[in-house]
Amino acid sequence: MVRRALMVALAVACVPPSVGRAQTAPAPKAEAYHWPPQLPAAPLFFRAEWTATPHQHPVTQADLANPNLELKLYGPSGKQIATASQGAPSMTGAAPTHVYTGLCEQTCAAALRDPKNYVDLSGLGKIRWEDKISGLHRVHPIVKLADGTWLVGEHGDSNEADFHANEFTLSESRWIRLDIDRVVTRDDWMDGTSVDFSKVDEVGFTSLMPGSGHGDGGYMDMGWIEVYGNPVPRTAR
Repeated sequence: MVRRALMVALAVACVPPSVGRAQTAPAPKAEAYHWPPQLPAAPLFFRAEWTATPHQHPVTQADLANPNLELKLYGPSGKQIATASQGAPSMTGAAPTHVYTGLCEQTCAAALRDPKNYVDLSGLGKIRWEDKISGLHRVHPIVKLADGTWLVGEHGDSNEADFHANEFTLSESRWIRLDIDRVVTRDDWMDGTSVDFSKVDEVGFTSLMPGSGHGDGGYMDMGWIEVYGNPVPRTAR
């Protein structure tokens, strides 16, 4: 018995370690990640600011500091968009000169246009602006394409107690058609990468809501606006 047990023990000891248990498969070799080609940064196409004014009044072309741009007002209450003085209160001191939608009894929107050039906002084309929002309002970008199509972007800044600079590229969010006469949306969402931003006629903003009058019930303040993209002469086909 002892001899037999010894022989069994020796037989087990001689069994290769691979027998009786599965071998661990080698880890797959990690593939190198290939970064997409870096797009060039878009240059500044225009910067829009508002001239200082001692009294609040409906904004007009004369209140636009950049003489190379045209101001366009849209919607049932577009002409109720006001310009406010630098003396307006701000948490950090005097507020910058800005336009104000609190007096819009119905929806309203504003846009800016370079009469000599379209702007190519494809790729890394972006918008920067300084804004302040109250109530349930959200400020959204709007664009008019060269073929006359109006779009409003899903990107929205909201609920800011003071003026802040915000920026975004147009291709990174969704867009939807805009009825510019009523300043309301229609049709379906479109991914920003599927929209042809190579020829943009006008760039602007809206909150898609009426204002609530003076006070904090609901409004949008818009200070300076910068648009980054390449100019495309309007004579170009």
